[in-house]
Amino acid sequence: MILDVNAYLGPFAFRALRRDDAPGLLSRMDAKGIDRAAVSSALAITYRNVQPANERLAADVRGRDDRFIPIAVLNPAYAGWEDDLRACRDLGFRGLRIYPKWHGYSLSDPACLDLVDAATEAGMPITIPIRVEDVRNQALLTDVAEVPLAEIAALVAARPKARFVLLNGVGFINGPLGRAGALPDNYLIEISRPTSIPTDEVGRLLTALGPGRLAFGTGMPFQYPDIALLKLELLRASDADKARITWGNAAAWLGLGG
Repeated sequence: MILDVNAYLGPFAFRALRRDDAPGLLSRMDAKGIDRAAVSSALAITYRNVQPANERLAADVRGRDDRFIPIAVLNPAYAGWEDDLRACRDLGFRGLRIYPKWHGYSLSDPACLDLVDAATEAGMPITIPIRVEDVRNQALLTDVAEVPLAEIAALVAARPKARFVLLNGVGFINGPLGRAGALPDNYLIEISRPTSIPTDEVGRLLTALGPGRLAFGTGMPFQYPDIALLKLELLRASDADKARITWGNAAAWLGLGG
């Protein structure tokens, strides 16, 4: 079983994405042997008021609960996010995704901490993309920096009861997020961006943190899934450990059976 914790549906404001609708993403998942995907709205990345994009995503995944796990994008810098969170829970969303650099706030802002606390109380993990695109591919109108790993580490330490999934990041092994015991064990690192060769960050994270702290993701349709799948193939790990990475860890956090 393979569960992709890092996938998107819908158009992106600054460039066309191939197979960005539900049938297109399903066809790619089927071709690559990916059973389920946690999906958030690509539209919501550039929306200030994100709720219309969440509602569109809910409609897109309706009737496909066996394949898609909806993840809500919330913006704590926008008034009324509490109402949006309640609405998303009623719509069946199982987690949150936040974009501090795109939506103009810091992870240490009181509103962000309030959102994290509310999600924790609701039993929803918080996913944080370190980046959406390589800065070299960004449109001329955008200049969006990556979320600093130090800022994420501070949030992880400040909210030990929360559960975080860190997406599209690299360089974890060089700081506290990549060292056992340096921080609470309340975060998963998704493997689509850390290297398998030549520096083997994925393998080093597995050794440092153990198999319970990694999760499989692709970044589809922003990225092709083949790279993440190849990393799994190259990873020196037992079948049991790979099963935790490809399914078990994320499924437990998202409240899925099987």
